[in-house]
Amino acid sequence: MFYQQFCREEFDDQGRLVRFDLTYPEDYNFGYDVVDRIAEVTPEKLALLWIDAEKNERRFTFDQIRRLSNQTVHALRARGVKRGDRVMLMMKRCYAYWFVIVALHKIGAIAVPVSHMLRLEDVVYRVHKIGISYVIALADDGIAGILQEVKEELSGLKEIWTYGPNKYGLRNLEEDIAYMPETLERIPTSVSDIMIVYFTSGTTDYPKAVAHNHTYSLAHILTAKYWQRVEENGLHMTVADTGWGKASWGKIYGQWLMGAVVIVYDFESFDSRQLVTILNRYKVNTFCAPPTVYRYMVKRGNIELPWLHHAVSAGEFLSPEISAKFEEQTGLAIAEGFGQTETTLQIANIAGYETRRGSMGRPTPLYDIEVVKEDGTPVSPGEPGEIVIRLRENQSGLMMGYLNEQTVTSKSFSDGVYHTGDLAWVDPDGYFWYNGRKDDVIKSGGFRVGPVEIENIVIEHPLVLECSVVGVPDALRGQAIKAVIVLLPKAVPSDELKKEIRQFANARLAVFKHIRHIEFVDELPKTHNGKIRKRVFG
Repeated sequence: MFYQQFCREEFDDQGRLVRFDLTYPEDYNFGYDVVDRIAEVTPEKLALLWIDAEKNERRFTFDQIRRLSNQTVHALRARGVKRGDRVMLMMKRCYAYWFVIVALHKIGAIAVPVSHMLRLEDVVYRVHKIGISYVIALADDGIAGILQEVKEELSGLKEIWTYGPNKYGLRNLEEDIAYMPETLERIPTSVSDIMIVYFTSGTTDYPKAVAHNHTYSLAHILTAKYWQRVEENGLHMTVADTGWGKASWGKIYGQWLMGAVVIVYDFESFDSRQLVTILNRYKVNTFCAPPTVYRYMVKRGNIELPWLHHAVSAGEFLSPEISAKFEEQTGLAIAEGFGQTETTLQIANIAGYETRRGSMGRPTPLYDIEVVKEDGTPVSPGEPGEIVIRLRENQSGLMMGYLNEQTVTSKSFSDGVYHTGDLAWVDPDGYFWYNGRKDDVIKSGGFRVGPVEIENIVIEHPLVLECSVVGVPDALRGQAIKAVIVLLPKAVPSDELKKEIRQFANARLAVFKHIRHIEFVDELPKTHNGKIRKRVFG
């Protein structure tokens, strides 16, 4: 298969993957060596299927992506974009994102995808933080209006494009592309160049800029093949905005390397029933979504997905109760996985191994992963500790570092390991079980309490949709445990319901983990890439 030229795989006698190494030339570039190469061999092969909530549909072959990306290269270079320039992308789920980012890869410019939900101060911070030179955005009234304000405030920006017409007088990329040549001579780039930058969630501090080189795209072969289990010519959908790192995990690199078709559902307001309709109408084979999507799917009615072969989830903790209901309704076990903006897939329920409900899975062969105590020594089975990656020579899939954050980068890479800041425990069979972030640990009455176990139990209550557990100041205990809860629409908030939920959960928890306070909210505050901002309630 096409992807095999870029990796070496080894399997045990049961056919399970035990080693995975990347192979690539020094000038490897996803635009030329993947997109253009597939287009040369199979020009009519479908790459992208885009649909929106109004049932509009666009299909793009690899040859079309090649030609459109070449035209985009010419349009961007005509306005000065060159190798190493940092280009911010605010394109939501627009189909143009796919040929625009391929064009940036071909130029050797650095793509910086961000959420369209950023406000003015968020955009200004990111532009200043890493020296953004150009911005390309969807011609959405909200986005274009913010960019117009940024243009006035940040004279250092060399150009702002919008894709599609808008009333703000910004440069129109769609028009610039239209009359450009469809052919392109290869532009020199290096595999060690920065290819893409994502900003972290910023749940506890200002967002940091995570830099990945061009091997990042190849490391997602493992993501797509062994975790998402995409199929040659099959349709894969990942629910994610292009400003999230999850878009790179599930909407372009590994999927195209494996010969799968990326299906994009472009919506403004999420509707779980409409999502199920889309999955069935287009006979989607493999599916990835954050736990919130699965919660809405199973708690708002029975679902049937006869065409779906495999489902995965990552990004936050998935309640076993939600996973069990999904499996009961569809016959599919949700395979959880774990990774970060700073990495590719670290731990997962991958092909060849049992999928264990509630477990993150086992370390992938791309990384040497351990769980350690604060002094760096390994934990015993069942004992929680920090997930760390033992560094290898030429480690693939791991960030180059945080741009303009040398102190923070050095702290993350110390003692021969990369510190994830995430906590887990390992069972005797080598499966990892998530235990929260180090920053989220609650210290109550002399005990250290991870919020995940409590959230997992609260979410089992039939009237609870979402839950976040935090520590709040308490004169007696230091911190008391508080559950912040989003109820199902049919539920009526009341003191009686608070008491019922507290009794429901506390009956299943050790005394030192008992919930002392409950607050009902309409929604949980989240970062632009969907992570819950716990400190709002702490």
